[in-house]
Amino acid sequence: MLRWLRNRFLTGVVVAAPIGITFWLIYSFVTFVDQVIKPLVPSRYNPESYLPFAIPGMGLLIAVLGLTLLGALAANIFGRSLLDLGERVLNSVPLIRNIYAALKQIVETVFQGQQNSFKEVVLVEYPMAGSYAVAFVASTGRGVIRSVVGQGDDVIGVFIPTTPNPTSGFLLFVPRAKAIPLDLSVEEAAKLIISFGMVTPDRLPDGAIPQAEPGKAGAGLMPDDSSDASTSDPEPTDPKPS
Repeated sequence: MLRWLRNRFLTGVVVAAPIGITFWLIYSFVTFVDQVIKPLVPSRYNPESYLPFAIPGMGLLIAVLGLTLLGALAANIFGRSLLDLGERVLNSVPLIRNIYAALKQIVETVFQGQQNSFKEVVLVEYPMAGSYAVAFVASTGRGVIRSVVGQGDDVIGVFIPTTPNPTSGFLLFVPRAKAIPLDLSVEEAAKLIISFGMVTPDRLPDGAIPQAEPGKAGAGLMPDDSSDASTSDPEPTDPKPS
């Protein structure tokens, strides 16, 4: 009876925990935005000033409307002129211009899809030969990076996230030939990393265990049929008749 109660309790925890954590994260995000945006709205324009109760998500709604209006303003000639003027002012400040340029490039890359960032999952040898880490292809190596790392061959920049927090990690540049592509989506790879490897895909990705060449890193991980054939005993031949 105690074992049955324990199993049912654990089953309930498994079912309720993802739902509860998801709603808690949504509630925390909405509450944070409300606390930041609502004080910026004048009381005469705030509907909560005329209502006897607070409206959850009002700050988030105002933020969405404000960003939409800002995007519409930036799409016309007058808005673009103001943005150009503001960028010229920021670029004239020594420290601010570096921060602004880096943040602008990152945001444009993520939201406008200028590059195929985080669209491919690969395996790379890290942190030592023979051990592989899951990585996301973030960019393509160009210029001096390609000439130094790839010796003229294709070079990719991969992001290796840490476990269980995938927002931090390492950026490595490796030759394309040394990256093993995985038949995994970004979501499946993220689940694999966040869960400490406990949530794995049902299928074995093609090329997940590559055939290593002799003399290279990872050689000997896969059996070589040719070596077996060379070391096996030769088949006996029938003696010639006298």
